[in-house]
Amino acid sequence: MEIRNIAIIAHVDHGKTTLTDALLAQNGATEAGVSMDSNDLERERGITIYSKPASLVYKDTKINIVDTPGHADFGSEVERVLRSIDSVLLIVDAQEGPMPQTRFVLKKSLELGLQPIVVINKIDKPAADPARCEEQVLELFLELGCNDEQANFPVVYAIGRQGIAGKTVDEVLGAAAAKTGDLKPLLDTVLEHVPPASHEGSQDAVLRMQSFNLGYDNFLGRLAVARIYEGTVKVGQPVFVIKPTGETRPGKILKIFSFKGLQRIEIPEASAGDIVLVAGLPDIFIGETIADVAEAQPLPAIAIDEPTITLNFLVNNSPFAGKEGKFVTGRQIRERLERELEINVGLKIDFSDDTAYKVSGRGELHIAVLLENMRREGYELQVSQPQVIFHEIDGVKHEPFEEVVIDTPTEFQGAVMERLGLRKCIIKDMSVHDTSVRLTFEGPTRGLLGYRSQFVLDTKGEGIFSSRFVEFRPYAGEIVKRAVGAMSSMAAGKALGFSLYNLQDRGVLYIGAGTEVYEGMVIGNTSKGEDMTVNPTKGKQLTNMRASGSDEAIMLVPPYEITIERGLEIMSDDEYLEITPKSVRLRKRFLTELDRSKAKRQG
Repeated sequence: MEIRNIAIIAHVDHGKTTLTDALLAQNGATEAGVSMDSNDLERERGITIYSKPASLVYKDTKINIVDTPGHADFGSEVERVLRSIDSVLLIVDAQEGPMPQTRFVLKKSLELGLQPIVVINKIDKPAADPARCEEQVLELFLELGCNDEQANFPVVYAIGRQGIAGKTVDEVLGAAAAKTGDLKPLLDTVLEHVPPASHEGSQDAVLRMQSFNLGYDNFLGRLAVARIYEGTVKVGQPVFVIKPTGETRPGKILKIFSFKGLQRIEIPEASAGDIVLVAGLPDIFIGETIADVAEAQPLPAIAIDEPTITLNFLVNNSPFAGKEGKFVTGRQIRERLERELEINVGLKIDFSDDTAYKVSGRGELHIAVLLENMRREGYELQVSQPQVIFHEIDGVKHEPFEEVVIDTPTEFQGAVMERLGLRKCIIKDMSVHDTSVRLTFEGPTRGLLGYRSQFVLDTKGEGIFSSRFVEFRPYAGEIVKRAVGAMSSMAAGKALGFSLYNLQDRGVLYIGAGTEVYEGMVIGNTSKGEDMTVNPTKGKQLTNMRASGSDEAIMLVPPYEITIERGLEIMSDDEYLEITPKSVRLRKRFLTELDRSKAKRQG
């Protein structure tokens, strides 16, 4: 059976997973309603976080499909996948057109010499303009330096939600109206334009396969998702793992799994061209070559982007420590982080300090997803404020810069431009469509930390913000951010409505009435910008006198609840974010006023 290997790439929310789900369901690989986004977090957020392989059989051809994340923080997942496949389906929203992550994933694909198939999706949207979208995609291809063959890309139009594709817009819209269409035109295009995964004689050659992703199984340990380039791999076969540097070590293949739909199927052997999951190599790493002779030439190394932000993971030592978590000790947190390193290659962790593990990642979402997974597993810990990683290049301090693309109604563009201007972002491009405007900026990551929640307020929730890492550039200088102070509790107990009612005029509250608080816990912010110590547990003075106007009902504004991502954005450098299975709290590093003033004097 012939094999074709493709990856699905796109900007976040352009319909990759929906289209993949429909492809699998229509070809009997999965049941209708089963999604590739199987992780709870992925389903809740509506985004793909982990790349996942699947396969289907169409016209006696096995098509391996790898669904990839669309968010910039998970870019390292995309890069590795692109190295292991033969073509990509580039999915673009017919209304939004190419977005920052579209540029990132397409640039990587073109650099590897892949020839993309463009799928213009969501053509049934009210403001969809497939012709303009196709033009923008071609401009992007040319801008990224594609060759003539790549520029002559095939185009398929689709409505992923309804599982319909076609060669023309009218064909798809007609099929949608008649409810008769399917995705066969897309699969026919794949068979026509994607080369077979194995060439003549490659199955009889010396075994060479490369691991491009990792998995973990409680019984089998570390698993390698690998593409077989040459030869055949069998269960029980002794192999050599070859590093890109040429160093070798022996190993043995214990189990081999292939994919049928989303299911893992155990198989006795697999040949050149296939993508498989192998068990038995406990120290395998991404980019290493698995061969059956020690002298085999290693396959080209897979580069992984450097982390851009860092923060400390610490044992929770707040007054509420240990009340909600199951795993609370430093040893347990360390073991969990070591396990995460097995599969999360975009992450770097320094364990040299026993009191605080230094974790570096690709962005706030990358770290937030790890923290959310840990709290759901019963871990309790606290983290420090994320800081940008600086590099010294030729004696000059460099920092990460990002490209930011913002779509917003025109009435908010002034506020957005003013805020980002203060954060050292420079506008690169601006285009107006009807009542909305698209603004493109470039600026330091440091200036964007903590901006997203402000952006939601500035655009009244109507703006779309997306960014991608560009490169390390010289330090941009001091950045002025909107200054709000912290409102921290001076007492422990239960917060009372009467007290919160009097405090809500001073700023924004993070807690509601009845919340248990402790001394040093941050319960809100102050609009004046200065830190303030307050008593949220103070009740009303009771007397036996009745006074006019003093017994009216208390109206409390709903609190601005702290989530992990919000906490990482709004916390100051003298605060910790306390994360437990049931709560996320913001607290001062030094809980008492006396300790804080002492630390200020010493610092």
